[in-house]
Amino acid sequence: MSNFASFRRLLPFCALLVLFALPQLAAAQATRTWVSGVGDDVNPCSRTAPCKTLAGAISKTAAKGEINILDSAGIGAVTITKAITIRGDGVTAGVLSSGTNGIVVNAAAADVVVLQGLDIQGAGTGLNGIRFLAGGSLHVDNCYIGGFTQKGIDFEPTTAAQLFVINTLISNNAAAAGGAIFVKPGVGGSAIGSIDNVNMERNHFGVHIEGAVTMAVRDSVATANTTHGFNALNTSAARGLMLERVSSFANGLAGVRSDGAGTVVRITDSTIFGNTNGMQVNLGTIVSIGNNRNVGNTSDGAPTSSVAQQ
Repeated sequence: MSNFASFRRLLPFCALLVLFALPQLAAAQATRTWVSGVGDDVNPCSRTAPCKTLAGAISKTAAKGEINILDSAGIGAVTITKAITIRGDGVTAGVLSSGTNGIVVNAAAADVVVLQGLDIQGAGTGLNGIRFLAGGSLHVDNCYIGGFTQKGIDFEPTTAAQLFVINTLISNNAAAAGGAIFVKPGVGGSAIGSIDNVNMERNHFGVHIEGAVTMAVRDSVATANTTHGFNALNTSAARGLMLERVSSFANGLAGVRSDGAGTVVRITDSTIFGNTNGMQVNLGTIVSIGNNRNVGNTSDGAPTSSVAQQ
């Protein structure tokens, strides 16, 4: 029998082997993987044979799985395209991203991304600490984000998406384009979410929301930012910014600003002190819902209206 004939007879068997192998390759992605400073990205990312970087681990982690950081190390920047959890609790899980973005999220509309216990550093030349382009929701918990030339968190979805930030410090993102948390959905997009127990220090701004956004900020501090502590631009009465038990200290422009016709900022049980302007309104509305302290600013300003606290 000729070699060609033998090859033709083997073709169906080869095809079956490929079909059998494909699901096995997919199954090789683990639900839980591990990263270590002494790991290697050629490893399977198991507990005993960890990878070295997030980029190495994410391709070996199944959608909706979890990447755990074993020890204090530089774990590298990463682009996330699926639902994933990255946990670095108890160690220094360093994402150093000079000249680029730290973590980019560009996932599917229903995907949930959780980032916990990460030290995301731009070293003065990085672009954005976390840049969210697409996905269902982003959860940032117990992280440090600093040293970027643009935003600590840049949240600009083109579909409906959610942002939740808790127990996090965002500082030293003070370039002219920089800021702590920037939420501005693109065409067709919208955003809802909350910011809890977050300190925003020495940025260009603290929180800036714009467009189709509904955001609540609670128990958080914006201080020593170059421009505004909390700013809402071109939102609507049905949406806008809710501030509860926040402090806005020593910011270069306004402690709280409502900018654009129809924009509404609601504020309760909060302190605005030592800013160039306390409450500042430019065509928008600031509604004081009782027990706010707006004193000691160069110009205190005043809420547009006040309602009794329920």
